[in-house]
Amino acid sequence: MKKNRLVLLAVIVALVAAFFTLDLGRYLTLEFFKSQQAVVAGYLEAYPFRTAAVFFVIYVAVTGLSLPGAALMTLVAGAIFGLLWGAVIVSFASSIGATLAFLASRFLFRDAIQGRFGANLKAVNSGIERDGAFYLFALRLVPAFPFFVINLVMGLTPIRTWTFYWVSQVGMFAGTIVFVNAGARIAELESLSGILSPALLISFALLGIFPLIAKWVLNAIKARKVYAKWPRPKRFDRNLVVIGAGAAGLVSAYIAAAVKARVTLIEKHRMGGDCLNTGCVPSKALIKSARLISQIGRAREYGIRSATAEFDFADVMERVQRVIRTVEPHDSMERYTELGVECIQGEAKITSPWSVEVKTRDGTRTLTTRAIVIAAGASPLVPPIPGIAEVGYVTSDTMWEMRELPRRLVVLGGGPIGSELTQCFARFGSQVTQVEMLPRILAREDPEVSEMVAERFRREGIRVLTSHRAREFRVENGEKILISEHDGREVRVAFDQLLCAAGRVAGVRGYGLEELGIPVTPARTVETNDYLQTIYPNIYACGDVAGPYQFTHTASHQAWYAAVNALFGRFRKFKADYSVIPWATFTDPEVARVGLNETEAKERGVPYEVTTYGIDDLDRAIADGEAHGMVKVLTAPGTDKVLGATIVGEHAGDLIIEYIGAMRHGIGLNKILRTIHIYPTLVEANKYAAGEWKRAHAPKKLLEWVERYHAWMRG
Repeated sequence: MKKNRLVLLAVIVALVAAFFTLDLGRYLTLEFFKSQQAVVAGYLEAYPFRTAAVFFVIYVAVTGLSLPGAALMTLVAGAIFGLLWGAVIVSFASSIGATLAFLASRFLFRDAIQGRFGANLKAVNSGIERDGAFYLFALRLVPAFPFFVINLVMGLTPIRTWTFYWVSQVGMFAGTIVFVNAGARIAELESLSGILSPALLISFALLGIFPLIAKWVLNAIKARKVYAKWPRPKRFDRNLVVIGAGAAGLVSAYIAAAVKARVTLIEKHRMGGDCLNTGCVPSKALIKSARLISQIGRAREYGIRSATAEFDFADVMERVQRVIRTVEPHDSMERYTELGVECIQGEAKITSPWSVEVKTRDGTRTLTTRAIVIAAGASPLVPPIPGIAEVGYVTSDTMWEMRELPRRLVVLGGGPIGSELTQCFARFGSQVTQVEMLPRILAREDPEVSEMVAERFRREGIRVLTSHRAREFRVENGEKILISEHDGREVRVAFDQLLCAAGRVAGVRGYGLEELGIPVTPARTVETNDYLQTIYPNIYACGDVAGPYQFTHTASHQAWYAAVNALFGRFRKFKADYSVIPWATFTDPEVARVGLNETEAKERGVPYEVTTYGIDDLDRAIADGEAHGMVKVLTAPGTDKVLGATIVGEHAGDLIIEYIGAMRHGIGLNKILRTIHIYPTLVEANKYAAGEWKRAHAPKKLLEWVERYHAWMRG
């Protein structure tokens, strides 16, 4: 078998080498054909079948050997044989040639490729076995890759030969007709002026619009396939059903009601979702109280000899609940009902692409709807570490029931949530140990940013253990112990309470995704396309359940696209825009970012320049006793275009808005520099950062001449 492979490979290499060595490609040019057009026409008239057979064999050889020239030969077929016979000859010749290339690739390389990379290709092989014909048909209709590449790559997959042949024959036929028709028109040209003839222009216009038509056909076929087993209702009760009343669900329902659609919002727990009840709102209320305690402890820095604060942790947590209750009406059922949204408290389950079953206290009912928006949110991830259930834990969802401050707290996780809560509890008086398996906390930020926050943590008495992998939890002699591994050695941490902040996982179970076959991504979010559609074009997903960002503001941002596309997608659909996504971590110092940071720019190979301004030099920061942090801006080399910005310091989450606006609207650092900023304010830091960039890009030669001019003016 190996010898046969070598022989075949040698023959193919020899034929390809001969093609290029003998410059046979010169015969596959439009100029050569035009020069021989009369001769070919005469030969065709005398020997029609022989001419067709010779052309057929040459076409098969060109495509089978993956040589350049197949596209031109398709045009030539139209010019020689006309639209009907040209299309027939090319359709069969191209499919046979493609199949020969497919078989050669399979015989020569598939075993070796699958043997070496089989584990990595397992998902691909599974997808090809299940939907290989559909994938191939999509590639043939809308050729994102050259056909010869498709032939060779498909040979490495498990797709059956017969399937490859007939799908290629059908999938390439429409494109073949367009090319052959264009060739037939070229044959009629008698001079260059004829290239402007309406018929020829229409032929080439078809080439341009064919991918659009093919894409529409492909989407229609795909939709028909995915909907095939589901009976479609004759009429619908609603235009939109939204599952989940967090940020994404509320905005989706609000938009639908605003444009007078009939919309139902289903929430199984509490309106407002995580953000209101267990996330943004309560955590910021807790952070404010903790910051006040910290500032009182720094009284001497502000010229106050003595200041103390007495507090009970239970009172602090009750204040958090008061804040939630104050904000609650903004997201209440009463408010959204007044806006025109039907609100139902119950458990939703999608039973078909057009129906949602709702289980409430009063029973079960089924709603029919034209479109569905999934906004089911996310929940804390609890890693399966041995012993974690036995020692007990709280998460960012459940910790709000606490009324007693733990004496010794372990926070598992060094991301934004873990870091914010770590500092809060330390400021209230807990002995806090933060455990992170990565080399640094806030790993998505630049290293110096992470270090600024970690250094502040250490100064406040927090024990920060990075590069520590939690291995096991134990209870020894009544004491809870975390056993972690660091540099190959065991590290033991005793604690009274464990706060698990190891990330969040999208809610993708329990409401019908499995039954409908809606896939999830490797990140365990609902798989969507650029328009936030699932495999069912009328079912959308947005917010934490869809990713890729799990922020309240991005959930609201996505909700606009999901709602508008769901209601008006038949007229126009909008791709979700993630070009300018900001976020902030509300530690002290705050960290805010938009666009690229230096770490990401290096990873992606994006050229950049860095400008940094230290906030310790800012008048207002000095007056406030908060003279620390920095503004770090990435710009495109040689220009003032902002690629990204990171701000570390007091109110960084507010200051970053200037760079968000700059990136969104194409404003460069020169315009920020020329904008009046009120003195003395923290936001002047943005202007001074722009000034640092300007000084670094000052025109030195020009300034030398200006200096000479001033000297000359002095006489």
